[in-house]
Amino acid sequence: MGDVAVGARSGHDGEDRGRPVGAAGPAPDGAMTSGSDSGPAGDGTAGRAGADGGGPGDSAPAAKKPRSFWKELPILIGIALVLALLIKTFLVQAFSIPSDSMQNTLQQGDRVLVDKLTPWFGSEPERGEVVVFHDPDNWLAGEPTPDPNALQTFLSWIGLMPSAEEKDLIKRVVGVGGDTVECKGTGPLKINGKALNEASYVYPGNTPCTDDDAGGQFKVKVPEGYIWVMGDHRQNSRDSRYNQGDANKGMVPVDEVVGRAVVIAWPVTRWSTLPVPDTFDQNLSARTAAVAPEGLALAGVLPIALWRRRRSRQGAE
Repeated sequence: MGDVAVGARSGHDGEDRGRPVGAAGPAPDGAMTSGSDSGPAGDGTAGRAGADGGGPGDSAPAAKKPRSFWKELPILIGIALVLALLIKTFLVQAFSIPSDSMQNTLQQGDRVLVDKLTPWFGSEPERGEVVVFHDPDNWLAGEPTPDPNALQTFLSWIGLMPSAEEKDLIKRVVGVGGDTVECKGTGPLKINGKALNEASYVYPGNTPCTDDDAGGQFKVKVPEGYIWVMGDHRQNSRDSRYNQGDANKGMVPVDEVVGRAVVIAWPVTRWSTLPVPDTFDQNLSARTAAVAPEGLALAGVLPIALWRRRRSRQGAE
């Protein structure tokens, strides 16, 4: 008689054994599991596999029990705190408006978000921007210091509330390094001899300049590395004008600028961005104002010089 073929064991048994017991949900992409297939049928090895201990009677290894949510919660909170600290330090920070000096652009109690990222790439404040800066030289002397509770201290530490220990101010940048800023009478405010139209942001009823002898009338040249700032509520803002007696002559060092306020985040009824007013789009450069007359003079003299040179050549011939 001919040889009798040994029956092959189905590979489905191996697939059932390879799947972890009690696994919940689909496996992650790239980590799919599959069972161990049996050897080829007809070679006499399938039947011996069961005898060697690889048969269906073997129990699969126990699946690892998922970590409890309450055990993972402290880890998640820790990660969230680290991310909040990184965001506060390098990206964006919330600040509360404590006074009326920036009305009506900002109201007392508003929360603004300040961009802290762009200064890390060398960006400096520009005219028309609303910026937050550290007190440059005791501008807040005599102002009451808030006494936060434990919760407020914690929220300020992770960046969800402003710190009571940091003495910061918020004003609008009017002049940058190299600018000449002046205000006479009741206005208008001028930068390098060019008048600003400030009706869109100066507090209604206020004049651009304050007619007093305490600093409301001024003409200053802003040094490089400094800015000149003013509040939008001109008659209710102790800004660069009224701090000209300090070490910086009323200027704010660029190094003391925290960042630009870009949006009012709270309350939701006040949500809006803080763009640069259109009046600052005009060419206010001090260099242009100084060089333009020289350029016009050169343009007028050049044709005459060429004409005289041509006449000299003709006479020589």
